[in-house]
Amino acid sequence: MKKILMSLLILSAAATTKAQDSKTPFSTRNFSASAIKSVESTTSGGNISVSGTATGQAAVEIYIQPGNSRKNYSKDEIQKKLNDDYDLRVEMEGSKLIAIAKPKKRNMDWNDALSISFKITVAKATNTNLTTSGGNVSLNNLNGTQDFTTSGGNLNIDQVGGKLNGRTSGGNINVKNATDYLDLTTSGGNIDAESCSGEIKLSTSGGNVSLNQLKGNIDATTSGGNVKGGSISGELEAHTSGGSVRLDGLACALSASTSGGSIDIAIVEPVKFVKLSNSGGNIALSLPAGKGYDLRLSGSKIKTENFANFKGDIEEDEIDGTINGGGVAVTVRASSGRVSVTMK
Repeated sequence: MKKILMSLLILSAAATTKAQDSKTPFSTRNFSASAIKSVESTTSGGNISVSGTATGQAAVEIYIQPGNSRKNYSKDEIQKKLNDDYDLRVEMEGSKLIAIAKPKKRNMDWNDALSISFKITVAKATNTNLTTSGGNVSLNNLNGTQDFTTSGGNLNIDQVGGKLNGRTSGGNINVKNATDYLDLTTSGGNIDAESCSGEIKLSTSGGNVSLNQLKGNIDATTSGGNVKGGSISGELEAHTSGGSVRLDGLACALSASTSGGSIDIAIVEPVKFVKLSNSGGNIALSLPAGKGYDLRLSGSKIKTENFANFKGDIEEDEIDGTINGGGVAVTVRASSGRVSVTMK
């Protein structure tokens, strides 16, 4: 029995030695953070993560796993595949930190490929240019110009300021605590934006858009999903071709539209204008009472509540007039749906 237990322990130890731990770097290179002004990183199948640090130490951690999850390589086997099949560069080029992993052959058998990821730590004030064809891109605690692209992974951004341009063909976008300028696009995923400010442009071709605690000039568009959220100030454009728009706690100028869903809006502080358009569904709008409005409402049927001090024309399907002498321009048009406007 003791011999059997000893044999099992030896086999277990051998299996542990053979496996390359996904949480342990394959290798690490250290640099002086003050010497780095920008980062260029490219990998064909792994993730790229760049984080800012307050210390003077910068580092590139390299993580390597089999591209095929059913395979298992030892560190020596990975090193041999790296030498035979990949060009791996981690070095300084002037003030630019380079971290690049590329296959040597274009017609590589991807069933036998490696997934090479980079976890990069640099000074907070660093620009980046990042590209991966299949992994995620993550940015944290940075300030500068950030250009990043992935063909199939997610974009994760937290505590990043400056100019951000991010693209993913199929993944989700999660951004929070970002400032200044954001231009983020996904072809098929969802977008979740929280606690951001500045010029914000968000676009997805097929997913939902969630907007919460945003401030600035915001343009959010989806071709097939819903737009929802709240606590937004500044100026907001929210458009979907096929979903619904549901927003509350708004203290912003607003332009919102959909071709197929419903629109449900709650304004707490009107600013400049409210423009709502729906080609196929209903519109419900809540406005704070006691303010001045210029109203232009149309729909198959219009319902109003608490319309004090109104002057103008009221029809079943159209209202044109002012409240409290006029003020914020409110234009609501539902081509075939009903319109409900309530003063609270």
